[in-house]
Amino acid sequence: MFVRPRRRSPRAEPAPEASAQATNQAAGQTAKPVPRAGAPRPRRGLLRRIGIDRGAALLVLAALVMIRLLDPVPVELLRLRTFDALQTLSPRADGFRPVAIVDIDEDSLRTEGQWPWARTRVAELVNRLAQAGAAVIAFDVVFPEPDRLSPGLMARTIRPLDAGVADALETLPSNDATLAQAVGATRVVLGQTALAQATTGDDAVPQTGFAVRGPDPSAFLAEFPGLLHNLPVLETAAAGRGLFTIIPERDGLVRRVPLVMIAEGRMVPSVTLETLRVLTGSGTILVRADAGGVRAVALPGFEIPTDASAAVWLHFGAHDPARFISARTVLDGSFDPARVAQKIVFVGTSAIGLLDNKTTPIDRSIPGVEVQAQVLENVLSRATLSYPSYAVLLEIAEAVVISLGIVVLAPVLGALRLLVLGGLVALFIAAATWFRFTQFNTLQDPTFPLLASFGVYAVLMFSNYTREQMGRQRIRAAFGQYLSPALVEQLAANPEKLRLGGEDRTMTIMFSDVRGFTAISEFYKDDPAGLTALMNRFLTPLSDAILDAQGTIDKYMGDAIMAFWNAPLDDPDQEAHACAAALAMIARMEALNALRKAEAESGGHPVLPIDIGIGINTGPCVVGNMGSDLRFDYSVLGDTVNLASRLEGQSKLYGVKTILGASTAAAVAGRFAILEIDLIRVRGKAEAERVSALVGDAETRASEAFRLLEARHGALLAAYRARDWAEARALLDACRAPARALRLDRLYDLYAARIAEFERAPPPPDWAGVYVASAK
Repeated sequence: MFVRPRRRSPRAEPAPEASAQATNQAAGQTAKPVPRAGAPRPRRGLLRRIGIDRGAALLVLAALVMIRLLDPVPVELLRLRTFDALQTLSPRADGFRPVAIVDIDEDSLRTEGQWPWARTRVAELVNRLAQAGAAVIAFDVVFPEPDRLSPGLMARTIRPLDAGVADALETLPSNDATLAQAVGATRVVLGQTALAQATTGDDAVPQTGFAVRGPDPSAFLAEFPGLLHNLPVLETAAAGRGLFTIIPERDGLVRRVPLVMIAEGRMVPSVTLETLRVLTGSGTILVRADAGGVRAVALPGFEIPTDASAAVWLHFGAHDPARFISARTVLDGSFDPARVAQKIVFVGTSAIGLLDNKTTPIDRSIPGVEVQAQVLENVLSRATLSYPSYAVLLEIAEAVVISLGIVVLAPVLGALRLLVLGGLVALFIAAATWFRFTQFNTLQDPTFPLLASFGVYAVLMFSNYTREQMGRQRIRAAFGQYLSPALVEQLAANPEKLRLGGEDRTMTIMFSDVRGFTAISEFYKDDPAGLTALMNRFLTPLSDAILDAQGTIDKYMGDAIMAFWNAPLDDPDQEAHACAAALAMIARMEALNALRKAEAESGGHPVLPIDIGIGINTGPCVVGNMGSDLRFDYSVLGDTVNLASRLEGQSKLYGVKTILGASTAAAVAGRFAILEIDLIRVRGKAEAERVSALVGDAETRASEAFRLLEARHGALLAAYRARDWAEARALLDACRAPARALRLDRLYDLYAARIAEFERAPPPPDWAGVYVASAK
């Protein structure tokens, strides 16, 4: 996310003593007086040297944690190769065999001829498998085009051909119809494959139904613009249709197989998931999702944990020819029917010329259909591997704990004993990884904790070679980036104020944020310089409005601004200044939008208007230099700050520009146009807050529209909280005309929806008119 640099303030030149002390503070040291001339200089002791070393080690640890969070390709591949080693050492046992593979192998091609075969032969294959008692037949091949050997097609393409013979051929059923009849007579799942080119499906063909529990997971799923379908006559007759597309990892190995994907703009199941759906007789596949993506897919009797993209990690077994039955033996009737009875049968190919071989962690080349079979075996035996969503945090936590242990113990144990202890810890981590894999089918990456802790160890052992070369960064140039000019003057004269800590004050806090900034960023996705210019263009007038109203800008958070009043200097009229700043910010945004619209019209290009929401709250806070010995900012903390942030987040819900907390509203009542809008309990707070909308200034407050609305609005809230829905609805309608003049229409749309909902489902007896906000 783009973050605008903080505004620089004029610098002040401190006294030489103050400058020296400030520089020490920037290096993370307690401010000390500068020694007098001739006084003995303090000796650099062991503790100080270890402190510098530890700081370097912690910086390295932080960098390594950031690298792990970014997860570049080398880190990912190292982790995946570690998982491969676990599978190589302990492949999945082959005792459970619910799947048989009818293989279009080289022997079958020699006997039946090149693929594709006549659909009548495929129909015969299906019929023989059904007669042998196959539970479900799934195809790992696709039939996208009409059979060129169908009688009617041959009659139209073979020349010369006797007219009587051609007429007789035309009367015969097509080979595709014959296969469709065989497919419709039993439970068959047809395979499909994803395409990089966009296609459109046939609406007449049945589609697998999906139900989603949780947020829409589409953004996390593998997506393809097109889908290679079977002939409609075949897909209509089939019990199911699913993708047999397998997506290898970056290095070409297959470790995960997606169970749900997006193709042609809709969710489609994999052929294995669709086979399970047909086997269980379910009409719908349930996808469980949360904000982090997909968590599981479910069918009656099955809940299959997945990663965020709806893929399952496979615990592979070795390639086993015993899974395979040559298609030739099925067609000539020489196979043993017991090998397919009551089993899921996949029809696929291992013939080299058909190019369907895959590489897995334990086999360099196995047929793709065997990967599908192993997916089903994993699911049915509950042997799928799990790389849980918390695994990254666990790996980082291990790395941090071990590294901090090294930092603490390094000066006590010395290099050699610390190395021995590190070796024992490495053995423990490896053993724990093996135990979790073999006993719980859980993947855990030991490489990051080990490499991170070794990196910290190396820094501690060798930092003494570079310690004296580390420069101390002076802080005076940085003061103006985040502190007000008045505070810079105070710090220049009194550097001891840089010490950590704060003071209790009653303060007014403001949060402002641009609504719909994601859409604006997407609008500028091909013009990052334009987005930067736009951000500077709207943040500058917003910041000026705050500073003109005696506010202090705490920080910029992308497109958001946090500001406060009554610190570092006293402001006895802080609430009014904050409200005046909010109105000025809104006015300046309207002026900027009008200017941008005029520019867009003259330039003939589109423009997205900028709208802001503001939350203001007053209450007790702690303000001062917050942070660590190495880095701190002049900032403010407290529940008042949190509530101000939550109020800003609710401004869009209520359709108002600015929401005030109860204390702020009480302090400016009579001077600004204020409307109480609700009793709300925001996330993270147990008590309800009486919140109000800042509608306008004193002139607005004196207007006829506001005075009329104020009286009707108060009666509306009283009727609403008294559960008099009919009276509340009548008053709501009476409020709409004056509200329209003040641009408050959405507020009354919200109350209209609430009243309608409460009329259908009345609130509980203990309801006190409090709205519980579910979002921040």
